[in-house]
Order: sequence, then structure tokens, then C-alpha cells
Amino acid sequence: MEKIQELSQIFKDIAVKDIHLLDKYSRDETEDLVFPPQLVLRPSKVEEVSAILRFCNQNKIPVTPSGARTGLSGGALAVHGGVVLSMEKFNRIIHIDEDNLQVTTEPGVITQVLQNAVQEKGLFYPPDPASKGSCFIGGNVAENSGGPKAVKYGVTADFVLNLEVVLPNGEIIWTGANVLKNATGYNLTQLMVGSEGTLGVITKIVLKLIPHPTHDLLMLVPFAKADEACKAVAEIFKAGITPSGLEFMERDALTWTLNFFPDAPVAVKDNHAAHLLIEVDGFQEDVLLQDCQKIVEVLQKFAIDDILFADNAAQKDALWSIRRKVGEAVKAHSIYKEEDTVVPRFRLPELLAGVKEIGERYGLQSVCYGHAGDGNLHVNIIKGSLSDEVWENDLPKAIKEIFELTVGLGGTISGEHGIGYVQKNFMKIAFTPVELELMRGIKQLFDPNNVLNPGKILT
Repeated sequence: MEKIQELSQIFKDIAVKDIHLLDKYSRDETEDLVFPPQLVLRPSKVEEVSAILRFCNQNKIPVTPSGARTGLSGGALAVHGGVVLSMEKFNRIIHIDEDNLQVTTEPGVITQVLQNAVQEKGLFYPPDPASKGSCFIGGNVAENSGGPKAVKYGVTADFVLNLEVVLPNGEIIWTGANVLKNATGYNLTQLMVGSEGTLGVITKIVLKLIPHPTHDLLMLVPFAKADEACKAVAEIFKAGITPSGLEFMERDALTWTLNFFPDAPVAVKDNHAAHLLIEVDGFQEDVLLQDCQKIVEVLQKFAIDDILFADNAAQKDALWSIRRKVGEAVKAHSIYKEEDTVVPRFRLPELLAGVKEIGERYGLQSVCYGHAGDGNLHVNIIKGSLSDEVWENDLPKAIKEIFELTVGLGGTISGEHGIGYVQKNFMKIAFTPVELELMRGIKQLFDPNNVLNPGKILT
């Protein structure tokens, strides 16, 4: 505690002192977990980050990097107390390079703000997590975030070229080069992407951009059977179409969300078990219309109802808003536990069927939705009227079975939310002891004193 007080005096100009403000740094969007830090520091310069980490490393004070705290795996929770290092003041877009189609940004820039800034130049940064209006680009890099556009364009890792990183001992490095090809040594850039703040603190990010598509078409498709909606996903790709978005929503996921949108242009009928939200984008509208026609031909092999085609930008925005609010709607409905499973897309029907079978055996209700185009299914298990005893004792067993099923289908236990604090005990399902030991070795090499985001990813 004495060293914490010394640290707070050294960096008093960037320390958070308001007791009410401190509370928000105790939580992120992971369930109802709360872990108060002993101190919150909000630097704005890389030299400050370096000095903070050097002091904490020397005195073995835990440091938890924090962004917008929109994460769902507890990555920004100070589970061992110590210092929360908030990157919110690193909020500048440094340079948009229109010649090389790149942007250099600080990590505290809101993802949608970055997207809008590059779009003004006719450029496109595709990764678009549901929280893009509030999450930070640095958090996206730390978690390797995805979103609906990942099915066509890829996840955050596919756009990160180079990173400025402060190591736990205070050293400042660049991980790569601002080039599209790099076969020079080990890929430190990609090692940092998805490392959840356990290896270093990111202070600058260089991202690849692409030209922004000029046209898009969107349809909402109701299915009589949820498994057929899942089966249709692979069939669309086998027909030669790569949508820019292909989202799955079970009936409850959609109806609960529509409570927030009373004027939504969507009617869920009694025979609708699930919906697919399908988008195509590009630069030639006639080509996109042909793609939509091919998609409709595929869909007609299944039991579907009338397809809703979004007629204008407002209707498109409304449909996407509904999809992006599903997580919030589930959270508002009940205490819940969300799992972020991902399998090869052709195995998606088996995953959904298995999740339902496991839930039935344990008496657990699940609501599923997600990025079906890349096999990423968000499984939300609802507490509802279940007793605390059932919730505490049976839920972990069911989750373990769901993860074992997922890995058995060729998938893994997180597609985009990360492992963080809440999933680390399940890592042995996805990896062998040798693989886990290699990861522990990497952590030990970067952070021998285990001060940077301890208690995350690995047990």
C-alpha cells in the first residue's frame, strides 16, 4: 500500500481521485463482476506509460490496462487490485495516409469515430464489433475483435500492420513495419493482437485501410426452423457468394430486442423460429442484385417466409441497429452467461443442436445469435427463475460440455470476446498441456514479474 501511495504522488496529475468516478473502473460489461483497483491513472503520453510500468514492475504492483470497458470476458477487471491504467486520453487519430491506405491512431479512439474519419476520405476500416459506437480501437486490437463484416473482410488482426508497445519493464518498442508484407523475424505484431493486455500496453496502432464500398443491399429472412437457418449459411457460400454480413438470430433474440424498437419494420410471426440478416456490398449495384438473386435461389430450398428487403438507408440502419442491440436486450431480460463459441460454418447446425440438447439435460434455457457467416455463435444461457443452487452448480458443467462439443466440431472456445478472467479455466479444453506451457513461456519472457494484467487468459 505504501508503494501505491508513492505512485499516486509521483503521478498525482493523472490520478483519478473522485471516489464516485473510481467505481466505473471496477467493472466492464462482463456480467455483474466488480473488482475495485487501488489506484487509477490516466496518462496521455507514451513516456508516462513507460514510467508507470517501470515503477510497477520494480515494485511488483499489478497493472490492468483499461480502454472503454465494453469487454465481455473480464479483460479490463483489476482482479488483483493494484493500478488500472486507463488509455482514454490516448484519443487522437494521428495520420490518415491516403497514398498508402493506412491510418495511424492512438488506442483510445472510439472505433466508429475512426471508421467515420477514414470514410470521409473514401476509405474503409471494416472490423465492426457491436459496441463500435463506444469501444476503443485499442481494446479491439487487444481482443482481436470481429463483428459482422469479418465474414468478408476479416477481423482486427487482418488490418493491424504495426504497433507501438510499452513492455512491462517500461521499454518502448515498435513491433513491425508499416508495410503489407513482412517476413522479417518473428511476427511480434500479431503476437500482441489478441494478447488482452498481458504482454504490453499498446500506445500507437497502424492499420491497413481499403476503398469504401459504394453500394450495399440488405435482407432479413425468416425461417421456420432454426437449424435450417444454420444450414443455409454454408449453402450460400457454396453457391459462390461471400456476403459482407451474415447474422443469425434465434426467435427470442429478435423478439426481446424488438421491445426496444417499437417502430421497427419487422414482424415476427408464430412460425418464425430464427432469422438471417444478409448483406452484400461492393462497387457495382447490378452485380449485387445478381448476388441477391443467387442467395434467394439458395434460400428457397428451405422453409422460409417472406423476405424483407431494406428499401432505403433508414431501413438498413434500423435492421442493423436491431442486430447490434441483441446483446443488450438479453442482458436486460435476465441474469445471463454468454459464451462465444466458433466452429467451421458447415458445423454450425450441429453446434446449435448440441447446445440445445445440453441445455435440455441441465434444465437451462439458451438464446443464440451471432456471426453465422464465420461460424461464430453467441450462446446466452438465461437464469430466469432458476435457483441460485442450480445456477452455481449446474451451469459450469453445462458450459464445459458446450466447449467440449465446440472443440470436438473443430472449433474453439472464443471467436472474438477473448478469454480474459471468466474463461481461463476452460483453456485446457482447447489446448494441450504442451501448447499451454508455450503460452506461459511467452508470458514469462515478456512479463517475468507477472505485473501486467495478471489473472487473465492462463491459470
